[in-house]
Amino acid sequence: MAISAKDVMELRKQTDCGMMECKKALTDAEGDFAKAIELLRERGLATAAKKAGRVAAEGMVYADYCPECKVGVVIEVNAETDFVAKNDKFVEFVKEAAKVIMQQNPADVEALMSCKMGEGSVDDALKQLILVIKENIKVRRFVRYEGPCAAYVHGGGTHAVLVNFETSDEIAAKPEFTAYGKDIAMQVAAANPSYLDEASVPAAVVDKEKEIMLVQMANDPKNANKPEAVKIKMIEGKMKKYYKENCLVDQEFVKDSDLSVAQYTAKVAKELGGDIKIVKFARFQKGEGLEKRSDDFAAEVASMVK
Repeated sequence: MAISAKDVMELRKQTDCGMMECKKALTDAEGDFAKAIELLRERGLATAAKKAGRVAAEGMVYADYCPECKVGVVIEVNAETDFVAKNDKFVEFVKEAAKVIMQQNPADVEALMSCKMGEGSVDDALKQLILVIKENIKVRRFVRYEGPCAAYVHGGGTHAVLVNFETSDEIAAKPEFTAYGKDIAMQVAAANPSYLDEASVPAAVVDKEKEIMLVQMANDPKNANKPEAVKIKMIEGKMKKYYKENCLVDQEFVKDSDLSVAQYTAKVAKELGGDIKIVKFARFQKGEGLEKRSDDFAAEVASMVK
């Protein structure tokens, strides 16, 4: 089948592989992107596919935590252009929606639309905002955690992180814990872990990683003829590296590479005289996985002039 240049460019963007390698992989996979990525990995040309496919939709993500009610929220609201994220009314709506989620605990986005906001509902407020801004605006997703949390927003709303912890009220109230929580939230923003810990990685993912490693060894003349016991040991070492790169608690702490996140957590907990456990986290990236509207602004202006 014919492989378009656009498909090759998209695969290159997702894998950082060369154009010819991407074209060959797509051809061999008969245009199947997931299979093409797997082939590139088996050939030792690509690491795991980039987590975000096509990050393009506009708007903003936002995270907030209320220490009094011990509830945290991370939310994404999308719009058509990047100008909207700088609009005060839009930003105010996003922050108010986060408060509504904290206080009224809707089950999902549909339930959120019916929640009370001001004199009406969230849906009413959203429709009014659309009338003012004159763009299509949608609440895409949110996550709500109860218990001690840390919230972090980066780049004016390009990335937002919420991390949930388990610790005593006494420790949670200390400024040192607040600083620690921000460190962990920034770690999630910067290092983009896929899982909390080794136990959180689905068995199917582990099996697929091992399968790809075996194919890589079979394609490598230096490793192809090694005994199975040696190959198993090599895979164990590779999986440790995988966990270190993809699991939050196993990652190197970005502010001190001599420590893992788990070791940094234990260190802070000891200093504060108690226990701290990272329970879960949510990392939102604006427009993650959404397709951007590819308008030609110059052509649009020219058509208006005509």
